Amino acid sequence: MLDQDMTKKIAAGNGFIAALDQSGGSTPKALKGYGIEEGAWSDEAGMYGLIHDMRTRIITSPAFSGDKVIGAILFERTMDGQANGKSVPQALIERGVVPFIKIDKGLEDEANGVQLMKPMPELDALLKRSKALGVYGTKERSVINLANREGIAAIVRQQFEVGKQVLAAGLMPIIEPEVNIKSAERAEADQILLEELTKALDALTGDDKVMLKLSLPAKSGLFDPLVAHPRVLRVVALSGGFARPEACAQLAKNKGIIASFSRALLEDLRHQMSDEEFNASLGGAINEIYTASTSKTA
Repeated sequence: MLDQDMTKKIAAGNGFIAALDQSGGSTPKALKGYGIEEGAWSDEAGMYGLIHDMRTRIITSPAFSGDKVIGAILFERTMDGQANGKSVPQALIERGVVPFIKIDKGLEDEANGVQLMKPMPELDALLKRSKALGVYGTKERSVINLANREGIAAIVRQQFEVGKQVLAAGLMPIIEPEVNIKSAERAEADQILLEELTKALDALTGDDKVMLKLSLPAKSGLFDPLVAHPRVLRVVALSGGFARPEACAQLAKNKGIIASFSRALLEDLRHQMSDEEFNASLGGAINEIYTASTSKTA
């Protein structure tokens, strides 16, 4: 797929984006969920080898194709790896799935109710390498725990600064200011985030567009103005800790928003499954998330 074709697919395609980007501290948890306990690897390289095997099994499954999965977000090591003898981005492209790369390096300690992204001093080099491998876009995550306007404004400002760096490299940024769904101030934080994002989007210039990856709002439909905003290519939602049935039920209440689930996509997959069992389980999850992304409830 050419960039123009990828843009068309992401902007208007029926389906969702798979988040296959667990990294660092989240990898042991992801492996445990997959049925591989800590102790099954002796070093970091062994751990990342196991998670790469899991991701390769997913993206090469017959259930995983561009018919319902329009994009996939990769961890840097996954992007640099191979699947069936091809680079992972190329393997995805050949299946009709648009590749993205997670670029953030984790979170700072909380201040003003939020966690900003850590510095990314090697970002330009990563963007150049990603572009050369055929990657279409990026994703960067920060976290909002409280309805603190100063903190939320700082998160949006940082996200858009990074987003402009991504755009300058010829890639599409997915801006992800995640609201903690367990926050006692979730609804208020959603509202402040909507206002701050709208201001930042209105300030974009030229032909610049971005994507947004947001927690499902406490009030269904709150983010309708972001879905309709001319500077937004697509709004996608993270599952945020919801199990798949609840995540899908909440997603179906928000028109125009598609899934970008990680845990909710992978939660039933196990290392010990036969290929037939694995493909059936993955296919069922994909169908459920696809339906919630494309068929909305009143």
